[in-house]
Order: sequence, then structure tokens, then C-alpha cells
Amino acid sequence: MRILISNDDGIHAPGIMAMFEAVRDLGEIEIVAPASEMSAVGHAITISNPIKTQKVFKNGEFFGYGVGGTPADCVKLAVCTLAQKPDLILSGINFGPNAGIAVIYSGTVSAATEGTILGIPSIAVSLCTYKDPQWETAKRAAREAALRVIQKGLPPETLLNVNVPNLPWEKINGYRVTTMGHSRYNEIFDRRTDPRGNVYYWMDGDIEKLGDHTGTDLQAIDDGFISVSPIWFDLTHREALARVRSDWA
Repeated sequence: MRILISNDDGIHAPGIMAMFEAVRDLGEIEIVAPASEMSAVGHAITISNPIKTQKVFKNGEFFGYGVGGTPADCVKLAVCTLAQKPDLILSGINFGPNAGIAVIYSGTVSAATEGTILGIPSIAVSLCTYKDPQWETAKRAAREAALRVIQKGLPPETLLNVNVPNLPWEKINGYRVTTMGHSRYNEIFDRRTDPRGNVYYWMDGDIEKLGDHTGTDLQAIDDGFISVSPIWFDLTHREALARVRSDWA
């Protein structure tokens, strides 16, 4: 069993070490991840600049490759050049949730999506917090997800997006298979001025939940369940096809 680990927080992030520790005994592990943080880059790929790579060592031992590119770049490079083709791709463990509309922006999910495009079973795992992370809980959830996919596989063109509440393991209520919650970001742009008088903006904001959240990833997380969402990369709004066809008839 060959397992490729990537992420969007960067190869030095604590979450990628947590993922490695969670599955290190399940097979031959390769790590290819961004050299620096690449959060919220979505499924961007690098086509106009060279992609630099460097070997990363931890405690004197080779840990993996740091890539001067996006999460999708990392998976492409790993599968095509840097490593042997894996049997499973794990992305994360992300520091922060990737539920609802965040799935669209997430580099963590996009690394797993790229693996699915390449025909490799892939899982994205995120810990739903920005402070005081319960890494042990996320590690157990990531390991369980990996074991289930190793044993049972995945439907074609499907990846799993796993979101873990930031709770001690004994307070987790179980797993829920969920849909992607309907939401959007309400952005705030803080206008600032640098010492030379140049104006710049720092983006912030909060997620706004929209509509009924029954059965969604957002609701599962709020209820203390690990959310497991099967997603894919066909963005066609099939329920709107008939309406649009009639408009264009």
C-alpha cells in the first residue's frame, strides 16, 4: 500500500505531521506538499512559472518534498514525477473547517480532487477550529477514513471530504454521511495604509449559513459528528438543465 500525503497549509504545518503519524503504519508513505502555506487557492495550477522542489528533513531524516506551487501542483508532480503512483491520497489534516462553500476555495479539498481526477482514491480531512486544535481526535478520524477506503474503496470519480469537530474523542457523537451545506462568506475588507502611504486591504469575514441545513456537513459539525461528504468535480447544476434548455430553445 502506497499512500501520498499532501495539504495546503504547507509541509511544515502541524496538521501534515498529524496525518503522517495517523497512518504511518498502513503502508509506504510519501509526502509532497507546498513549501509554504497555500490555503484557499482552490484548484489552481502553475503554468507560467517553473515549479521548484526541495527535500525536507525532520530530525535528520527525509520527510518529503516541499513544492513551490499549489496543492494540485503537488499531487500532479508526486504522481507523475516525484513518487511512485500511490494507492491512496490523503490531504490534510487541515487547520480549519472545509465545509459548505469553503469546499470551493479549499486547497486541501483540491489536492484530493486532483487525486480523484487522476483515478486514485482520495480523502481530504479538516479539523474544524482555528485555535486549540484537538489533533488526536483528527488523527483517529483520518485513520478510520483511510482504513475504510482501503477496505471498501470509493465509487468512481468520488472523493471524501471529512470534517472533524474540535472535541476530545470521547465527546464525538459518531459519523454522519452528509451533503455540502448551502452557505456563503460575508467578507469584510479592512482598509490600511503602509509606511509609504500605499493603501492595501486585508480580507476577513464570517460564513453565513443559508437555507435548511438538515443532513449537511455544517449541521453535522455543529451536532458534534464527524462529517463525511462524498463529492466530485462535475459542477453541472442538473436540476437547472430543463429550465435553461427551455430558455435557450
